[in-house]
Amino acid sequence: MTVHFIGAGPGAADLITVRGQRVLASAPVCLYAGSLVPASLLESCPPGARLIDTANLTLDEIVAEMVAAHAAGADVARLHSGDPSVFSAVAEQLRRLDAAGVPYRIVPGVPAFAAAAAALGREFTVPGVAQTVILTRTAERATAMPPGEDLATLGASRATMVLHLAVQRIEAVVADLVGNYGADCPVAVVARASRDDELILRGTLADIAAQVRDAGVRRTAVIVVGAALTASQFPDSHLYSAERCRPS
Repeated sequence: MTVHFIGAGPGAADLITVRGQRVLASAPVCLYAGSLVPASLLESCPPGARLIDTANLTLDEIVAEMVAAHAAGADVARLHSGDPSVFSAVAEQLRRLDAAGVPYRIVPGVPAFAAAAAALGREFTVPGVAQTVILTRTAERATAMPPGEDLATLGASRATMVLHLAVQRIEAVVADLVGNYGADCPVAVVARASRDDELILRGTLADIAAQVRDAGVRRTAVIVVGAALTASQFPDSHLYSAERCRPS
């Protein structure tokens, strides 16, 4: 048997990949985070599948379910919101499965930052404006950030920055970034990206905290900071230039 870690996407049930849905439809055991994964996705599970909501389980309890399924010869679909490559808590599960000798595979999904870019109708890497995207978070009530990954240090590049798990600390985020980006730097907060109740707030570092507070946004949101959000005067990409497409 195999444990399949599946990126379930940012929230909309139809943003799971074809591969992810195919694996989900064939696995007799499904572990999912009920607070983040849309319930309608579970309709793809086969009849009689064992469905386990991991929202209130410890890491050891979650891994024990996988190991038990392995012992019974049952494949497992492990649904994670977004994409497993970032802020998914997959790494510690993989480490324990390695120790237990349980095989696994990872099926990528649509990450929250990509869904946010789509909702905003923007590209985060604009020619001549921003060619780097920093994905990060803050450390309050979470694992401490490694040295050198504080917002003031990361913000020195003025690259497009996407912050996960940070909207509850929006005032502190603004305070850490305003020195590098400036108070007039464009900011967007996208809550529940791709869902029916998606909410988009647009502003600057000077006013975004008040908007977030007034809207009551407390979770399931990403903060996007950078000039790419509003850039309109920039050179065309070399990708489709006449020089590249019709070389002399």
